[in-house]
Amino acid sequence: MQTVSTDRAPTPAGHYSQGIVSGGFVYVAGQLPIDPATGAIPDGIDAQALRALQNVQAILEAGGSSVRGLVSVQLFIVGIERWPDINRVYAAFLGDHRPARTVVPVPELHHGALIEINAIAEVHAHNEG
Repeated sequence: MQTVSTDRAPTPAGHYSQGIVSGGFVYVAGQLPIDPATGAIPDGIDAQALRALQNVQAILEAGGSSVRGLVSVQLFIVGIERWPDINRVYAAFLGDHRPARTVVPVPELHHGALIEINAIAEVHAHNEG
């Protein structure tokens, strides 16, 4: 088992790792839409969805994978009415790649974020996506 750490994603604020590589997979911890350079959360669901996906991507790449290696993605969203916007950003980001996915509406997330994403990907799946 190997811990994944990158400065291209937010530094964990609690007792967890950004990601773990084990058994040929990268397991990405829940990523809020926090900009790793500024610590800020962008305004609006489109910008938040994109930032959270970029954080997941950075951890995948640091762990030897890519978004094309994704096999499972879980999205936690505040307000199911935001789902069409999130799905549009998600689809544009992943292109024709369609990993298994779960969407869970929640009443609130830490720091007032509107989305949090965790994921599992195969290691060494480096096709750009």
